[in-house]
Amino acid sequence: MAIRAPHFPTDGVTWFNLAGPPPTLQDLRGRLVILDFWTFCCINCMHVLPVLAEIERRYPDTVAVIGVHSPKFTAERDPAKVAGAIARYGITHPVIHDPEMRMWREYAIRAWPTLGFIGPDGAYLGAAPGEPALEKLVELVDRVLEEAREGGSLAPATLDLAPAPEPARLLRHPAKLKEFRYGRGSAGWAIADAGHHQIALFDNAGNEIRRVGSGEPGLVDGPAESARFQRPQGLIAADGAIFVADTWNHAVRRIDVASGEVTTIAGTGRRGPILKAPAPAIDSALASPWDLEYREGVLYVANAGTHQLARIDLETGVLEPLAGTGAEALVDGPADQAALAQPSALALKEDRLWFIDAETSSLRRLDLAGGTVSTLVGDGLFEFGMVDGPARTARFQHPLGLCFDMNGNILVADAYNDAIRVVDPETGMVSSLDDPPYDCFDDLCRPLSEPAGVAVDDDGVVFVADTGNDRIFLYHDVFRTSRTWAE
Repeated sequence: MAIRAPHFPTDGVTWFNLAGPPPTLQDLRGRLVILDFWTFCCINCMHVLPVLAEIERRYPDTVAVIGVHSPKFTAERDPAKVAGAIARYGITHPVIHDPEMRMWREYAIRAWPTLGFIGPDGAYLGAAPGEPALEKLVELVDRVLEEAREGGSLAPATLDLAPAPEPARLLRHPAKLKEFRYGRGSAGWAIADAGHHQIALFDNAGNEIRRVGSGEPGLVDGPAESARFQRPQGLIAADGAIFVADTWNHAVRRIDVASGEVTTIAGTGRRGPILKAPAPAIDSALASPWDLEYREGVLYVANAGTHQLARIDLETGVLEPLAGTGAEALVDGPADQAALAQPSALALKEDRLWFIDAETSSLRRLDLAGGTVSTLVGDGLFEFGMVDGPARTARFQHPLGLCFDMNGNILVADAYNDAIRVVDPETGMVSSLDDPPYDCFDDLCRPLSEPAGVAVDDDGVVFVADTGNDRIFLYHDVFRTSRTWAE
């Protein structure tokens, strides 16, 4: 006996990307409906999006993809932040934001991501957790559509979509930023301008020098003007080059600062499995590399999609895993037995590689000499908040960036708390940078919105990639002033 799919809620939810009224299940009869249960913090949910985009391209009038946003973090309950995430990820299909997770319960969903399937006759066909392989999903879709065609229940139609327009901005969803040297040793800033699929180079005064990347998404090497990136998140400058964590291309790229030439040094362009053994970097499939660090010919990689840290020997071109089993959790201990959860930022200090684990809202470190992982702040996948104080009780909410300041403190871009936090690595005490507040010099002072990157210059000025506000924001610690630097 066929099981009828539960109806969509009509109250307490927000729909996005629609030109008209929200569809009902009756409106969708005649098409295969794929419900994508996701939350915008989740790296595995991001991996599903290109697969769904291809399904939408192949079956424009016989498959209806609908995102069901089911939030994990408190910040993800805010419809405005959901709208920002939809724009960041380039989602064009309808999304229903269900902050109370009623559909999650009614459809008996247990994990992010999960796809639910409703047949053209309105029957619920079941759910599949995890990241789908495109080929197998296409086989399933073809089979369901053929059965519906033979049974007479297929009725092709299209949804009336209206994705929010992209505003014209100098920066669009800037992720991380790092200092670099150009010309005769002049200092500037390299910014991962994720929304424009480019690396933007600025001088110290906030003037744009050049762009690397055509602005079209893709994986293309070559001159700065024609090369292509896809939502790059992290970068690091070293030895006349800027290395880029080209996140949605699952690759690490190299920009020659003098010429602007772009080459790929790691990754195949396809999402890869858990890293298990040393291999040529160029042949190693990565999974959403999110940030990079560098020291003495070695590039360190936060491979967020497999919850691991890795290293690339730039002389030999060999990539090898450093820490993480591939399981998503917070487990300390020997690096090859430790469990990480979406590492998203790196910072080297002496013999320690500090890193942010976004999904456990934690600040952790890898002892490079001893090969052990330990946690300073954070307690698990569902322990988060906005709490200052001792490390054992302090809390972040999905942080995404970190760096060291001039005093040896760690600055954390605490993305979902819209804040920059300060951590004393010796005592473990956590405080908030803007408490008491800095004097803002902007005409219209706005609070931070999901900052994803933080860096400090030689004068101690704090640069923040204020992702949700499409700008770079500064804190001048000496004068206790703040202002927008570029937007």
